[in-house]
Amino acid sequence: MTNFAAPIAAVSAARSAGAYLDDMMARVGVDGLTAAFAEPALLARLDQHAAAVREALLDAGRVTDAEGLAAYARSLAAGAVRSGRPLPEPGFAPMSGAEWLAAGFPLLRLVAVCLVAEAEGLL
Repeated sequence: MTNFAAPIAAVSAARSAGAYLDDMMARVGVDGLTAAFAEPALLARLDQHAAAVREALLDAGRVTDAEGLAAYARSLAAGAVRSGRPLPEPGFAPMSGAEWLAAGFPLLRLVAVCLVAEAEGLL
């Protein structure tokens, strides 16, 4: 896996929140959520991450809307770059449920952002 967050961060300021969330769903959400719906332990972990996403937005005085979720996802991507944790390139090879369970915090949290966005009808 290689780092996709840097190019996204450079372009993201000019992109709408909805487009950014759509991109995150295409990059990690579809595969991550598909794996989660087949693996109860992964779904439980993502549910915990989703609750933390909602709480973080609330604590920041933001609502759970496209702008808040996109801002949160952008900060996750930037943090992943700073910490040297690679995130997948577009079209990365699908991971197994076990690989998703072992995935790092930024990747799981980005999938959780997608889960929240989907639940809120934003995608």
